[in-house]
Amino acid sequence: MSQHARTLSRRDVLRAAAVAAAAAAAGSLAACGKNDDQGADPNGVVTLDLWHGQVDTGKAAIDALITAFNAAHPKIKVVGGGGGVTADSMLQKVTAGLAAGSYPDIAYIFGSDLASLTKSPKIADLTGQLKIDDYWPAAKDAVSVKGKVRAAPALLDSLCVVWNKKLFAAAGVPAPKPGWTWDDFTALSKQLTNPAKGIFGTGWPGVGDEDTVWRIWPMIWDLGGDVVSGDGKKVGFDQVGEKALQTLDRLRTDKSLYVDPKPGSEQLYQVFLGGRMAMVATGPWQLPELNDNKIDYGVVPLPSYSGKPVTISGPDTWTVFDNGKAKVQAATEFVKWLAEPAQDIQWDTKGGSLPITKATADLPAWKKHSSETTGLDVFVQALDTAKVRPTIPQYPQISQHLGQAIAAVLLGKQSPADAVKQAVDQCNQVLAVPN
Repeated sequence: MSQHARTLSRRDVLRAAAVAAAAAAAGSLAACGKNDDQGADPNGVVTLDLWHGQVDTGKAAIDALITAFNAAHPKIKVVGGGGGVTADSMLQKVTAGLAAGSYPDIAYIFGSDLASLTKSPKIADLTGQLKIDDYWPAAKDAVSVKGKVRAAPALLDSLCVVWNKKLFAAAGVPAPKPGWTWDDFTALSKQLTNPAKGIFGTGWPGVGDEDTVWRIWPMIWDLGGDVVSGDGKKVGFDQVGEKALQTLDRLRTDKSLYVDPKPGSEQLYQVFLGGRMAMVATGPWQLPELNDNKIDYGVVPLPSYSGKPVTISGPDTWTVFDNGKAKVQAATEFVKWLAEPAQDIQWDTKGGSLPITKATADLPAWKKHSSETTGLDVFVQALDTAKVRPTIPQYPQISQHLGQAIAAVLLGKQSPADAVKQAVDQCNQVLAVPN
């Protein structure tokens, strides 16, 4: 499983309770940082402990950038030990460190975890320190909590549909095109399904984790709903959630849907890579594996109900921790430097991210990279209509309840109406608790 495939498994674990507990513990230890108020050594050099959690190509990319930064900034030394864990386990490592009063200066934190983590007073406030308006809107929204900038974007993606050209040709089905609808998608999935050959039209993660849930939000947004209401006191999908789940139920009853029974979606993608699935919603991290497996594929935007494009982005962040004024300033300088086009392009082409800013996307180096990778430009274009999950502490619990509802429909255990009603009631109870 490549680094790009592993990127998706980051959405598997819902961790609200752990974050809240660690944040509370950190609050009582607010004065127990591991450095003094300044953080520089007698020679004026500030050493930064970076927990990046990257492996394989991602690790090579960030290590090279660290080396370049240190060479150009003699008064700052970034040590990228990574915290001894992968990005998937970073939150547990960080929350344990906050509770113990020993934590990094910078850590790679998934965007869906940021709001809960900012309950700790040891998460630095970067408002006014970053060129936030240079970011794609999805990246800007993902690092903003309660109107303040609480991190810097680390990785940017979007969700589109990848389709197998060979299977479409064998079924005599025309290629999907931008502007298609969910009715088109379900009809095509049925046409492309071939039980005799073990071929499915499409697939969906079925364990009820965040990977199951985040794919449903573009459908809900497109229908005029949202994760939560404008006042944040109740869910925003009570009126439209049933229709979105009816689409999944139709795929299920048509027997055109492969439901992955295991966390991480690895089996889902292995079915696609094995030439037994015609279409799959995925992100740009999957493209290297498609090329490695010599899949003749195309990429098209997500279908919609309205005919208007909409998708989701799940940005990750570089979160800065307060270990003294000098360290915060140095860490802020480092994450700002990473977002500059000259560095961003290296991370994007080698680490698997989409450009953090449009300025990077306009670079000749990115355009060359994009032209050499089929469909990559579609994922970048999708950023124009990409939205993100709300940066609220209750999100993991909302995801957990909705995930259970989606899984129940996928497995035929509940009707869309009953599943949504139960999820809405559970989520509204979560939102009713003051936070």
